[in-house]
Amino acid sequence: MAKELKELTKRAENYSQWYNDLIVKADLAEQSAVRGCMVIKPYGYAIWEKMQAELDRMFKETGVQNAYFPLLIPKSFLSREAEHVKGFAKECAVVTHYRLKSSEDGNSVVVDPEARLEEELIVRPTSETIIWNTYKNWIHSYRDLPLMCNQWCNVMRWEMRTRPFLRTSEFLWQEGHTAHATREEAEAEAQKMLKVYADFAENFMAVPVLQGVKSETERFAGALDTYTIEAMMQDGKALQSGTSHFLGQNFAKSFDVTFLNKENKPEYVWATSWGVSTRLIGALIMTHSDDNGLVLPPKLAPIQVVIIPIANKPEQREAVTEKLMPVITELRKKGISVKYDDSDNKRPGFKFADYELKGVPVRLAMGARDIENGTIEVMRRDTLEKETVSFEGIAEYVEKLLVDVQQNIFEKARKYRDEHVYECDNYEEFKERVKDGGFFLCHWDGTEETEAKIKEDTQATIRCVPFAYEQTPGVDMVSGKPAKHRVIIARSY
Repeated sequence: MAKELKELTKRAENYSQWYNDLIVKADLAEQSAVRGCMVIKPYGYAIWEKMQAELDRMFKETGVQNAYFPLLIPKSFLSREAEHVKGFAKECAVVTHYRLKSSEDGNSVVVDPEARLEEELIVRPTSETIIWNTYKNWIHSYRDLPLMCNQWCNVMRWEMRTRPFLRTSEFLWQEGHTAHATREEAEAEAQKMLKVYADFAENFMAVPVLQGVKSETERFAGALDTYTIEAMMQDGKALQSGTSHFLGQNFAKSFDVTFLNKENKPEYVWATSWGVSTRLIGALIMTHSDDNGLVLPPKLAPIQVVIIPIANKPEQREAVTEKLMPVITELRKKGISVKYDDSDNKRPGFKFADYELKGVPVRLAMGARDIENGTIEVMRRDTLEKETVSFEGIAEYVEKLLVDVQQNIFEKARKYRDEHVYECDNYEEFKERVKDGGFFLCHWDGTEETEAKIKEDTQATIRCVPFAYEQTPGVDMVSGKPAKHRVIIARSY
């Protein structure tokens, strides 16, 4: 194991390669036989399941219900909303036939030319169109509103350059779609769901985020406003970690979704959509992990505590196990996930390194001498600190330690983020400094021309107009014109 750990690229040497190495070595995911798609392995999927469970609970607390809509969307649906189709056209996978047949030589299969679909189908890149076509059948009166549905599913966007979790052709996500009687209700819903995402990111993922609204250029295709949470990775780049969209009446008009209001007059409904994806696992890796492997927040770790007996003889192992079993039971009663690794085919040192690589927040180790002394060894993954403590009351000690680890990794990430937010209104200085990462708080004149020039010159983009910073008067650093906003600009994933 020590040799394998040495093969994990150091962050300072090559951050991108470190990320790719860690995904493979920590058993999170691997490449599949389909270009741009990945296999999420059990340990990686267990993290997603914990994320899914917490988010699902949070959504339902706001009145959202889960549903499921078709994977395949008639091509004509996408063309009904012009901005929407323009935004996704280059990424769409298209189904043209429904049958294969044997080749003439019988050695392979070919597409049956007689089985061409009357209308081609799109593998969903997102589901607004199929959902709004369905909502037309569900919404008739103001009494049917608000209608708030979410689905957990996969989507396909044919990406040219892919990266595990961050950008893959197929990925898992949730997408919420809501319908409202008034503009005010829809806008409030979009902002409410942004706060749900920010709450989840900070209190479960331990990832500090900036909330804000996207520029017109960076909006979701077909939206009037896109709200975002932006996180900073350890290399100073931004990662868009969740978005919530106020769609206005665009999709309702495209699919003729109306309702009779209280005056018995027809109106178009107002809409939102919002989503997060398995990209959150990428955020988790890049925000907290180190050169020894993953660092996972306890609230999302598949294994929160691993316990390893240290014993050379079977009778010693039995004595240690007997001593530890009540502790394991007590921890599980507290809702803490525990793995007791008493396998005898791996040395303790190998196990220590393996669970460190996988980011298990707390490790306990106990041997015969500990039984005699009434002690147990505790190691916390976030700081790699080890200490020998009293065995008495160890379950309560571990419970408090997990809370401390969760808070510590959040504070560490927030400190790093805050130290790398820079106020800057000098374009030459900005162009030089943005190469090294960070969030730059700059005045912007609000024009697409300025936004495009910044991107062309520096590969940095306007991430959002942030809510956390005061909108002070100033001058655009590129054009010299009066500013309309102060924005966060950064290079991003």
